[in-house]
Amino acid sequence: MPVGTLGTVKGLFPAQLREVGVQKLLANTYHLALRPGANVVEELGGLHRFMDWDGPILTDSGGFQVFSLAELRDINDERVVFKSHIDGSMLELSPAGAIRIQEQLGADCIMVLDECPPANAPDEVIRKAVERTTLWAKLCRDAHQRDDQALFGIVQGGVVPKLRELSASQLLPLDFPGYAIGGLSVGEPPPEMYAMLDVTTPMLPEDRPRYLMGVGTPVDLIEAVLRGIDLFDCVMPTRNGRNAMAFTSQGKVKMRNLKHMTDTAPLDPDCSCPACTRYSRGYLRHLFISGEMLGPILLSLHNVAFYQKLMRDLRTAIQENRATEFRVERFAAWGITN
Repeated sequence: MPVGTLGTVKGLFPAQLREVGVQKLLANTYHLALRPGANVVEELGGLHRFMDWDGPILTDSGGFQVFSLAELRDINDERVVFKSHIDGSMLELSPAGAIRIQEQLGADCIMVLDECPPANAPDEVIRKAVERTTLWAKLCRDAHQRDDQALFGIVQGGVVPKLRELSASQLLPLDFPGYAIGGLSVGEPPPEMYAMLDVTTPMLPEDRPRYLMGVGTPVDLIEAVLRGIDLFDCVMPTRNGRNAMAFTSQGKVKMRNLKHMTDTAPLDPDCSCPACTRYSRGYLRHLFISGEMLGPILLSLHNVAFYQKLMRDLRTAIQENRATEFRVERFAAWGITN
C-alpha cells in the first residue's frame, strides 16, 4: 500500500496510482486527526471522497506516531496523554477514541490502538506493552460499531520470540478479521525481523490478511511474503523517489550521479511507467539537478509502479510454485548474494 499520510500520496494523482496497479492506500489517523481533524474529513464525505480514491483505504490507529513523534506525558491502561508535534497542545488518545476517529475518517480497514516500545527496550517494558496492547485490542473491539470496517489486531513483542508468541496467542481468541505485525523495522537488523516473522506468522490464521506494518525494501517484501505476509505499507517508494533514488529491475539507481548526464537509456527497460517509457535517464537527472518538481513526481510514480509489479510478479511465482527461484533470480539481479 502506498502511504498517503495526510490523505495524499505525495505528488501523485489517484488516477496515476490506479494506472500503475495500486489497489489500496494507507492514510494516517494521527496526522489526519490533528490536521484537518476527523470531524472535518467526516463532514467532507469521509476519506474516499476527501482524497478522491474509490478503492480500499486502511488507516492505522495513530499509536505508532504517538510513541515515536509526540512527546509522551502519561500512559496507563485507559489512555495515553501526549503533546502535539504541531502546536504543543496536550492531547489524549484512548482505545475507544482511536476507533471513533477511524470511524469518522471512514476507511475500510482500521487498526486497534497498540503500544509500540522502542526496539532496544528491556524485556519487561516490552512485556508490559504486549499486555497493554492486548487490553487495548479488547477495548477497541468493544468500541467498534461500523460493520463496513474491518478491525485488525496488532501483534507486538519486539524481537523477543516468547513475547511475540504471547502477543499472538492473546489476540487470536478475539477473532479479528485481519492481523497486523507491528513493532518491526524500527532499527533492528533485517535477520532479527525475519526471525520474528518466522515465530509470529505461522500462528496467525491463513484465511485472514496478515499485514506487516511499515515495511519495507524490495528484499524485505520478498522475504516476508515467503514467510506468509500478505500486506505491507511503506513510505520508501515515494520518499526515495523524491530524493532521486529509483528502484529498478537491476537494482538501485541514484539519478543525481554524473554518469547519467548523457545517458539515453530508459530508467528501467522492464517498467512500463511514464518515467521509463517516455524519458531518458539523462532527462530525469536534469530534472533533479535543476530542481524541477517533475523529477520527484516521475521517480515517485516509477517506484510505486516498481513495487506493484514486484508484488504481481511474486504472486504469479507463488501460483506457479516457483517462489524460491523468483527470490534467487531477483536477488542475483540486484547483486545480493545471500
